Amino acid sequence: MRKIIFCFLVMFNSHIHASECVILLHGLARSSDSMNKMESALSSEGYSIVNHDYASRKNTIQVLAAEEIPAALSKCKSDEKINFITHSLGGIVLRQYLSTHSIENLGRTVMLGPPNKGSQVADKLKNVPGYKLINGPAGMQLGTDIESVPFKLGCADFEVGIIAGTKSINLILSTMLPNPDDGKVSVENTKLEGMADHITIPVSHPFIMKDARAINQAIFFLKNGKFDKGAEKTTTSGLGETENSGLNQV
Repeated sequence: MRKIIFCFLVMFNSHIHASECVILLHGLARSSDSMNKMESALSSEGYSIVNHDYASRKNTIQVLAAEEIPAALSKCKSDEKINFITHSLGGIVLRQYLSTHSIENLGRTVMLGPPNKGSQVADKLKNVPGYKLINGPAGMQLGTDIESVPFKLGCADFEVGIIAGTKSINLILSTMLPNPDDGKVSVENTKLEGMADHITIPVSHPFIMKDARAINQAIFFLKNGKFDKGAEKTTTSGLGETENSGLNQV
C-alpha cells in the first residue's frame, strides 16, 4: 500500500503543472544550450518546456519578434497557460511582440538581466568597428537613446518579475555603466514600469540564467507572482554551479 501511495504522489507531482508551458528565450549571441540548466529545473517541477533556439544576431528585434515568438508558441499545446523566462535580449524580443500582439492564456514572465531601458554599453560601442558584426542588427538597437527599441516599447501590461545581477566579470564594460551592474546592464536599466516584482542577485550577466539562486527565484515567481525576498541561499539540489565553474560554457 505504501508503494502504491508513493507512486501516486510521484505521478501527481509530475503533472501538477502539466497545463502550463514555459517558453525559454536566450540572450544575444547565445543559444538554447545556455538555458539547459533552467530547462532541467523547470522540467523537474512538472512544467512542459519549450527551450527555443533562434539566430539572435541575424535580424532586427522587430523581425525576431515577428518570427520567433509565434514559432515558440506553436510548440506549446493549445490549452496550456503560456509562461516565459527570458535572458537579456530575449526579454526585449518578447516585449516587442507583446507591443503589437496578445497571447491567449498568457501567464507569468520572468526576465533575467533584461536591458529594459537599454544599455550604455551599446551606446558607447555601437560605432566601434566590429560591434555590429559580433552583435548583429539587434545589438545595434539596445542603446538608451530615443531611437532604441527598449525606449519605444512602453510599460508592461503583463505580469512580469525581473531578476537583475549585481556582479561583473567584465570590469571594462562596467566602467561604461552606472553601478550596480552585471557587466552588461545596470540594475536601474533592468527595471520596467508596471513590473510585478524586482530582485537583485550577486551574479554576472553571462551566468545569471545558470545561477541556482536565479533559477529558484524564477520558479518561485511562476508559482506565486512574486519573488522570495526572504531567501538567503539556494536549496535546490544539484544547481550549485558557480561562475568560476562555468567560464567556458555557452
